[in-house]
Amino acid sequence: SSGINAEYGGVILRDSHGVNQIKHLTGTKILRILRAKGLASKIPEDLYHLIKKAVAIRKHLEKNRQDKDSKYRLILIESRVHKLARYYKTKSVLPPNWKYESATASALVA
Repeated sequence: SSGINAEYGGVILRDSHGVNQIKHLTGTKILRILRAKGLASKIPEDLYHLIKKAVAIRKHLEKNRQDKDSKYRLILIESRVHKLARYYKTKSVLPPNWKYESATASALVA
């Protein structure tokens, strides 16, 4: 309930409490438990991490405008974000009007 995502929650349980897999203990996965309690994040973790990476590259490009490799990598990452968002819209994980915009992406990650 302290705003921890499922990945980090599993690391805490493993390191602090000696539980190597929560699924063996409870029979369900951490993310399903968080969803049942209403504590899961609004966007999926893989999409969240891609957006976080894109925001970091954009921040880097503000200082280093001539970094052509980073510009190219940003294009690739943002295309993956769009592709993954399209998939999650078809699976009804994201609302149909959800859209990735680079200007508001840092608010999604914060």
